[in-house]
Amino acid sequence: MGRVWNFSAGPAALPQAVLEQAQRELLDWNGSGASVMEQSHRGKRFIAMAEQAEADLRELAAIPDDYAVLFLQGGATQHFAQIPMNLAGEGDVADYVVTGHWGEKAASEAAPYVKVNVAASGKAAQYRALPPRETWQLDPRAAYVHYTPNETIHGVEFHEVPDTGEVPLVADMSSDILSAPIDVKRFGLVYAGAQKNIGPSGLVVMIVRRDLLARHGRPMAKILRYAEHAAAGSMLNTPNTWGWYLAGLTFRWLKAQGGLAAMAERNRAKAELLYAAIDGSGGYYRNPVDPAARSRMNVPFTLHDGALDAAFLAESEAAGLLALKGHKALGGMRASLYNAVPLEAVRALVDFMRDFAKRHG
Repeated sequence: MGRVWNFSAGPAALPQAVLEQAQRELLDWNGSGASVMEQSHRGKRFIAMAEQAEADLRELAAIPDDYAVLFLQGGATQHFAQIPMNLAGEGDVADYVVTGHWGEKAASEAAPYVKVNVAASGKAAQYRALPPRETWQLDPRAAYVHYTPNETIHGVEFHEVPDTGEVPLVADMSSDILSAPIDVKRFGLVYAGAQKNIGPSGLVVMIVRRDLLARHGRPMAKILRYAEHAAAGSMLNTPNTWGWYLAGLTFRWLKAQGGLAAMAERNRAKAELLYAAIDGSGGYYRNPVDPAARSRMNVPFTLHDGALDAAFLAESEAAGLLALKGHKALGGMRASLYNAVPLEAVRALVDFMRDFAKRHG
């Protein structure tokens, strides 16, 4: 089988141009006679690449100088615990806005290190809608407010950045980072696992206001302290060199596409096309999310008859449409429309959905 249309929620599709460049450079990167994975992270070639990747990301997201950019090992889940360790002192309170599975997990993992105040939750609505801002019970003494702008599993998304006043806003943008312009100044800290819109798994990109780096002197190992990573240029220990390299290629690809404003328009068009097909199917397909909170990145949907799920998945895969099975917590289907998924892929999916409905009645 050749290349397919990949709708995986993560690890997810990478731009084909990025993969092709990595393929060309795999054995001989930058004229070195070796791959990037075989290079010293202290060497001039790698340091130049790392610096360019950060510069490109800063340009793409208009990141001010008073924010540090970190390229860290691991996944975003690790930082559910590490963020309170770095941003909160002993006995501090942190507000959590919980709008789905990942928000729940973030609050749970933070609990050993900070007093978690669930300021708002969409659980009563089965995470199909967002709790209105006026209902949030924020603590003005909180060390920070944490939220998940886009919930990968439940398919809900904030379309505006919430105002939290003087309390730093922390965002897990794993599934929507770089999908649209971002006003970095509205946030104290943004973090994202790379495997959806940036690169391969095993890398976390973090954007953090510098004054927050040394906010609290809680005892912890250096490897867990963000200030130490910032001071070492994200090379406190050997970084994920392959992930960093691919992230850099992706940033360059995004710039070549016209930047984040252009990606926002493409992502809007993709999502509108798929939601229109679902809503216009006469109930054959259904999306359970409040239309005002629908995600542009992750679109869960069900068939009118669950007995058809297996046939839908088998036939869609045979048609070259990969990874449409929904998360086990919800069942049904899910199409993830990250930056690297082109409009042509969504058109192919919509055509398949219409044909499947005709054939299966």
